[in-house]
Amino acid sequence: MTTTLSESESKALLSKFGVPFLPEALVTSPAEAVAFAASSSSPMALKLCGANIAHKSERGLVHLGVSGADSIRDSCQKLLEAARPEDNATGVLIAPMANGLREFIAGISVDPVFGATVVFGLGGVLAEAIADVTVRLAPIRRHDAFDMLASLRSQSLLGDFRGEPAVNLEALANLLCALSTASSEIDGLVSIDLNPVMIINGMPVALDALVEIEQPGTAA
Repeated sequence: MTTTLSESESKALLSKFGVPFLPEALVTSPAEAVAFAASSSSPMALKLCGANIAHKSERGLVHLGVSGADSIRDSCQKLLEAARPEDNATGVLIAPMANGLREFIAGISVDPVFGATVVFGLGGVLAEAIADVTVRLAPIRRHDAFDMLASLRSQSLLGDFRGEPAVNLEALANLLCALSTASSEIDGLVSIDLNPVMIINGMPVALDALVEIEQPGTAA
């Protein structure tokens, strides 16, 4: 039997290995959300957080571009009230809005035969249409990470793109190596899903994360 960590738990775990995330807070009241937002001039993104919450967007559990104390307070309250008992909600994640034109996906998939693999590819609305993904067996070294990046067909997205600077390939390779390290050090790991990894001012930042772990004593 496996369990999926909440988004906040997943991010807290992966940040220890060097996976980059935006500054954010898990709040349990509208007042806490307003206090966090006061430290930034950017509009906020708010999401209900819990271990069993699926299809957040379809359920209206993601509020984007929220500005002003009153709107943030109202958004947080609505999200908390929308929680169902089965969601196991732990609060609301609040973070500054991220802006970038390029999205990728990255993660770990553990195969029962071959073991852990590092996955990286094109994300966003074109992901399914283009299916540009590269996979390597873990553990990987830095030259493997760079080889993964070089093997993508969508190389133009790694350079200067529509007024945005080129992707910092060193930082992107660091992210892939961080995932590789996590795959060998997280006991019972089943999968890691970073979707999307947005490029912000040339730097990769994971906006969402989910970690799935096999519970002790449930292996086949």
